[in-house]
Amino acid sequence: MAQVPQTFFDALAVRTWCGLALRALGRAREEIDAINVYPVADGDTGTNLYLTAESAAAAVEAVFEAHDAHGSGKPALADAVRAMAHGALIGARGNSGTILAQLLRGMAQVLAADGETTHTDGEGLGLALRHAADSARHAVAHPVEGTVLTVASAAADAARKAAGDCGTVARAAYDGARAALAATPGQLAVLERAGVVDAGGRGLVAVLGALVETFTGEVPRPVPVVSDPEHARVAGDTDPSAAAGIADVLAASPEECADAPGTGPAFEVIYLLEADDTAVERLRQRLDRLGDSLVVVGGDGLWNVHVHVDDAGAAVEAGVEAGRPYRIRITHFGLGDVHTTGAERPPRERAQRAVVAVVPGEGLAKLYTEAGATAVLARPGEPPASGELVEAVRRAHAREVVLLPNDADLRHTAAAAAEQARTEGIRVALIPTRSAVQGIAALAVHEPERRFDEDVVQMTSAAGATRYAEVAVAERQSWTMAGICQAGDVLGLIDGDVAVIGADVTGTAETVLDRMLSAGGELVTLVLGDEAPETVAEHLEARVRESYLAVDTVVYRGGRQGAVLLIGVE
Repeated sequence: MAQVPQTFFDALAVRTWCGLALRALGRAREEIDAINVYPVADGDTGTNLYLTAESAAAAVEAVFEAHDAHGSGKPALADAVRAMAHGALIGARGNSGTILAQLLRGMAQVLAADGETTHTDGEGLGLALRHAADSARHAVAHPVEGTVLTVASAAADAARKAAGDCGTVARAAYDGARAALAATPGQLAVLERAGVVDAGGRGLVAVLGALVETFTGEVPRPVPVVSDPEHARVAGDTDPSAAAGIADVLAASPEECADAPGTGPAFEVIYLLEADDTAVERLRQRLDRLGDSLVVVGGDGLWNVHVHVDDAGAAVEAGVEAGRPYRIRITHFGLGDVHTTGAERPPRERAQRAVVAVVPGEGLAKLYTEAGATAVLARPGEPPASGELVEAVRRAHAREVVLLPNDADLRHTAAAAAEQARTEGIRVALIPTRSAVQGIAALAVHEPERRFDEDVVQMTSAAGATRYAEVAVAERQSWTMAGICQAGDVLGLIDGDVAVIGADVTGTAETVLDRMLSAGGELVTLVLGDEAPETVAEHLEARVRESYLAVDTVVYRGGRQGAVLLIGVE
């Protein structure tokens, strides 16, 4: 269906742009991965950009859904761009994704300056692109020319010189970026040796191409990705000369190429960090001494930290000293933990079967991991995107995977991830678990030695036989199935619906548990959040012992999981 052009940059244009950018990066992902030789030839730049854009697009969609639910019409431009920037920040992956997140944040700072503005014009878009390029460059400890930073600056320069509406400015930015991308091999020796353009810059050109399409409805012309005009190709084509050049770069010794991939630090460390500005500035200095490829983006108390180091533990400890790091991801470049191109190492043997589960807290993530599952941590208000689940399925490195979303709202996301993984030859079964306690029940009966179908049936049966509940604190006044609740009320939800409105956690939890056990049960599972009273588990265990014969209770610490308490009854 033809794209309807947008005259101004408003919330709807932000939504359209995010969707088109995600589609463009999806089409170009494998190509971008294939030309990724700087700063590390780990073959994942396209994937990282896609995951970052997917998180941004999901955050914008959530804003529109919230406005639709309240009947308040279209959101303000400021709401949309802030959501886009925040989504990109929490979902940023790798060096390139982190820089893209800062580019979007830089745009949002300009476009959301006046919170009441409904739209901006071509001049405003140009200002936003300029600030985006400057803020991204500032976020990188040691900017290098011939990278995505160069492409972003060229796009901003061209946009500021253009006069006209948003479509004119977007096209100028795209053309400027495209020309700068073509010149990157002449600025960075490793690109010239490989015969390719910069992978991160290629991804940014795709994103800017989507911006042009947003305003004009026209898809810009294809982008060559090799530097030799005699072998110039476009997305989707293959080029043996480029592949050979990349292989040569990967195989180069330190003596042959001082800046060749493989001669730098051993680990990539990424984490989200809650910290103030002063602490982050000290963190930058410390991480800069520890390694390279340092990018720290964000603000207002939330940051995304990316660095390449030899001592991964020291990089994480630095984050602990600065604030509260979480969603920590450490990748060893030398062990094949990332996708590589060209001269690849022999792949490790796949396991026959694995379980991938989404979990709401650090405590449960540890529990699931100890049980042999690959855990994907979903912090409150930050659900994983489908790309993150696909990556977890790949990381499990198995021929057969059982996927447990553990959240009713994640069912469609998990289904999309399962479908993508199946196209890669992985056999995936999705069990529609709606709570982490149902996932625990499924994992308890998991037996890898059984036939796959039999194992899935047994796990599905165990999950389905587990009623689930949670105790949470109401954030605002609201209508519920149990009546009107006020902010601060304690809510008891059974199978997803509010069944009890109480004044304290322990009393509400006891009422919920009694209602659940009135239908019978053999095992009660309690998962305590950080905010649960110290005595609630002891009180509920005593209640079960005194009132329900032959019912056992097991207690876990879930950590920061959103709900004060999770309850399962099998």
